[in-house]
Amino acid sequence: MKHKIVVGITGASGSLYARLLLDKLGQLHEQIEEVALVMSDNAKAVWKYELGNTDYEQLKFRVYKRDDFFAPFASGSARFNTMIICPCSMGTLARIASGVSNDLVTRTADVILKERRKLILVLRDTPLSLIHINNMKTVTEAGGIICPASPSFYSKPATIEQLAGTVVDRVIDLSGLEQQSFRWNEK
Repeated sequence: MKHKIVVGITGASGSLYARLLLDKLGQLHEQIEEVALVMSDNAKAVWKYELGNTDYEQLKFRVYKRDDFFAPFASGSARFNTMIICPCSMGTLARIASGVSNDLVTRTADVILKERRKLILVLRDTPLSLIHINNMKTVTEAGGIICPASPSFYSKPATIEQLAGTVVDRVIDLSGLEQQSFRWNEK
């Protein structure tokens, strides 16, 4: 079965993670039926600031507006099996944890959780307040996966893209897609 994936990009710092994730999903197209993309206005502003471009305007995935509640994945009947929010702001986390579906990203996260499908939140903020930790606990108890954007170093990444790629590789693994990547103590 091919994957149907929704990617939400919020205004948290970490646009590099989003760009690398979208690049990787494009490379794994044979395993994917569809990738849908929702970006907040803040996500676009942060992308432009951090990456110095507007390449998000040229992506080969269908992009939905944040208020498009007629998007297919706003309903569980569309059978999207995975949602990845990368990066996920603490405000988005809080709205998901509270069940507030005020835009397409939070509505889709609500649908994914109620349908018992895979929700992966790539959080980038540090330090964490007790409110953040409790919201992560709530989402985890509801079936979501919290995947902090904490890169690993044992693959000896030489560039910032390779370092950020260690997080994206974990997200790809968590989503159930097959890929070639560094594996600890494996040949």
